[in-house]
Amino acid sequence: MTTRARKATRTPPDTDPSPIGQAILSLIGKVPSSREPKSRQPAEDARRKANAAAAKAALAAGALALPPGVVGWLTILPEMMGVWKIQKQLVADIAAIYGKQDSLTPEQVVYCLFQHTAAQGVRDLVVRVGERTLVRKASPLLIRNITRRIGAKLAQKAAGKGAARWVPVIGAVGMGAYAYVDTAQVAATAIDLFEGVIEVEAVEVDG
Repeated sequence: MTTRARKATRTPPDTDPSPIGQAILSLIGKVPSSREPKSRQPAEDARRKANAAAAKAALAAGALALPPGVVGWLTILPEMMGVWKIQKQLVADIAAIYGKQDSLTPEQVVYCLFQHTAAQGVRDLVVRVGERTLVRKASPLLIRNITRRIGAKLAQKAAGKGAARWVPVIGAVGMGAYAYVDTAQVAATAIDLFEGVIEVEAVEVDG
């Protein structure tokens, strides 16, 4: 893996004040570790991890979607964060399976988690150049833009989740199915990313 350098300005972070935005910010931090060894058959092993994680995410989302009515609304953000936590670990495991755990960055994790649901929100993080992928380091200004874009997109989905709380059993099944498919899509993005050549852009801070 190679690196490119650019100058970064000391722009103070202007973070999204919404709960969803704050939750996303928590993802742009420490990358989870993985115990998965580098695989000789990474595609097959990555799919195996994806299936297990998708089932776990479905169970977690379905359980949190059971409380009805107003109480159910309070479980929306914990449900989303619980699923993201599972997906975040899945991305780290897939990176390790492809032998790229040591070079995994928070930006790659966020890209894998939200590329399929909020592509516009992560468009500035990853740039495809032929068979190579350039991953930008997220400056405070870029972090602000990412949280705002993704937060706005996911707020719409949260409204739908809230409506499902009024029909608890059916809603729980639906939320579980959605989490399963969503996690499978995260895995597909991660596999596509780690199968190729990744260049991480280095940031040089003045002073």
